[in-house]
Amino acid sequence: MTQTADDLLALVKGFNPRTNERLIRAAYAYGDLMHTGQTRHSGEPYFTHPVAVAAILAEQQLDDATLITALLHDTIEDTPASYAEVAELFSEEVAELVDGVTKLTNLQLNSTETKQAENFRKLFMAMSKDLRVILVKLADRLHNMRTIKAMRPAKQVQKARETMDIFAPLAGRMGMQWMREELEDLAFQVLNPEARKSIIRRFITLQRETGDVIQRITTDMRAEMDRAGIEADVFGRAKKPYSIWRKMEEKEQSFSRLSDIYGFRVITDSEEDCYRALGAIHQRWRAVPGRFKDYISQPKSNGYRSIHTTVSGRDGKRVEVQIRTRPMHDVAETGVAAHWSYRDGVRSKNPFAVDPVKWISQLTEQFDAEEDHESFLEAVKLEMYTDKVFCFTPKGEVIKLPKGATPIDFAYAIHTRIGAACVGAKVDGIRVPLWTRVKNGQSVEIITAEGQTPQATWLDIATTGKAKTAIRRSLREMDRERFVKLGRELARSAFEQVGKRVTDKVLETAARHLRHKDAETVLELLGSAEITGREVVEAVYPNLEVPQGEQIERKRAIIGLEPGQSFDRAPCCEPLPGERIIGITFRGKGVTLHAIDCDRLSAYEDQPERWLDLRWHDGSHPAVYSATLDATIGNDRGVLGRICTLIGEAGANISDLNFTERKPDFFRVLMHIEFRDAAHLHSLMLTLQAEGNVAALTRYRNPKAGLPDAQADGPRA
Repeated sequence: MTQTADDLLALVKGFNPRTNERLIRAAYAYGDLMHTGQTRHSGEPYFTHPVAVAAILAEQQLDDATLITALLHDTIEDTPASYAEVAELFSEEVAELVDGVTKLTNLQLNSTETKQAENFRKLFMAMSKDLRVILVKLADRLHNMRTIKAMRPAKQVQKARETMDIFAPLAGRMGMQWMREELEDLAFQVLNPEARKSIIRRFITLQRETGDVIQRITTDMRAEMDRAGIEADVFGRAKKPYSIWRKMEEKEQSFSRLSDIYGFRVITDSEEDCYRALGAIHQRWRAVPGRFKDYISQPKSNGYRSIHTTVSGRDGKRVEVQIRTRPMHDVAETGVAAHWSYRDGVRSKNPFAVDPVKWISQLTEQFDAEEDHESFLEAVKLEMYTDKVFCFTPKGEVIKLPKGATPIDFAYAIHTRIGAACVGAKVDGIRVPLWTRVKNGQSVEIITAEGQTPQATWLDIATTGKAKTAIRRSLREMDRERFVKLGRELARSAFEQVGKRVTDKVLETAARHLRHKDAETVLELLGSAEITGREVVEAVYPNLEVPQGEQIERKRAIIGLEPGQSFDRAPCCEPLPGERIIGITFRGKGVTLHAIDCDRLSAYEDQPERWLDLRWHDGSHPAVYSATLDATIGNDRGVLGRICTLIGEAGANISDLNFTERKPDFFRVLMHIEFRDAAHLHSLMLTLQAEGNVAALTRYRNPKAGLPDAQADGPRA
């Protein structure tokens, strides 16, 4: 620990040779004199604390005014020193900063809600005048947490909880991630010492079993950078115990199942090298889907820039990698402190950090507009806890969720049974869609119904691992039962078309020939459209010939094509024989057929040379041309089976089914059916519309389905 003025000055001169040595020595002597006779809880002279705070800020290479403020930050509050005297001896700027820190120290941030809101308002007002006030206060709290063992136990818990709830998130919001992590871990050591010791013990055991994983992976990464010709420094570390504990809690996983407990940083010379390094890492190790973030092209609101990716390293272990340039690394380490830091006596002008004064001023204006304490606190927490959302149950219990969470996540956070039965939600008493993003301080009520089951669309709505895992598990169980039931109807329809009956023995025979486990597996695959009814029939009756009469082969179906020219039907409009069509040419891809009324044709209006006037061949076509029907069907026993039977009896074949909406009383399904022509389609639609349990039936067309951009290909030569 830095003890003397010479020690502190040696640290300062390392980054700022032009420092005002006389003024810093004077501040050291004045502070030492004012605190004479005062001691800390540990029995040490009290002035060791301001000196340690100044040393923490010197490590961030801050300006002289901030360091002098650190040396004097307790003088106006705890000694005979006055504002006027400090201003006279060290400048009005320093006196203002010391006074600001004093006011922050006197705020009771963990008091009652009304008082807490008012004190938060004062905190942000002080910060808006000069953010260096909060930098000194954070360093003050960091040193107090480092030496917290000298306090009595009850005081330790109070300070630790205040640190976890207020100062650690605030350090993160200031962009000082290293300080946030250390504050959280020091508070964790007080609030849950057994959990922390347990994680450390497991780390030691893991290291004993696997060796120095960090060193091995660091060496591998350096080798990859050298091979790619990239100048870069590579550092590895185990994540802090609290960070690991939080992941275990959020993901509900044990330590042994937890991935990415190691973090690595690759520091390059240029932004271009960052992306080259990313490519080298992804070539060498497999990237984990959904774990890539590019904060270089889209910086965080506090100015943070970096590329984050997670890869499977040695032995399949996941590791997190952060890739950034050296200036980006400086910002990531110091955050807003970069605005007052010096290098070789010159104040840094870092181009990446956001303007903290502008940000905090906007924040203060926003908070000033909030008249009631509850709204103000919600606004504060939304800014302070940027990665967390705190909501309430109707009984007032707090549910913590990640930012971007929805009522689905809220329901599963309460209980898996509540999540599965969810049919709706009220936020602050108002009914909202399930995809609504919940906000801090909102009260969420989950509406449930007996018989409700999780929907596949919920996977796109949910954000938490707990919710997604529970939904997938339920869907798998329901899907198997549903697919087997649907597969049985499809099999019956397929065999009846060839004049045969489907029995368990027939299905077992099909399973053997198709090399599947059993008859139920065949039915499941048939119901999920992974195999077709035709394949199952042919597996049992390979030599069966079905008379179909004279039919037009698909390759001869279109009139107007050049010899050897191939065609595909556009998935947006799925034109059928008998409908008027237009062909659009594509280089190397032949011709794509569109119905003449297809919305996508407007994209080619300025390229008339690509249009072909085509028509379907007259005559009988085989039932191989798919079109999609959107059906709303009553959710009663046997309804879907009857519809499948009607489709089979009409000589059409179901190639796929997609359930888009499922309610206790009805469901919507997209049925992909193979037809002979447009007349065949309309005939079947009339048949299905006559079925009493079909509430609505339309032909489904998707203008955006799977087509290349009309401009991407360019005019055809």
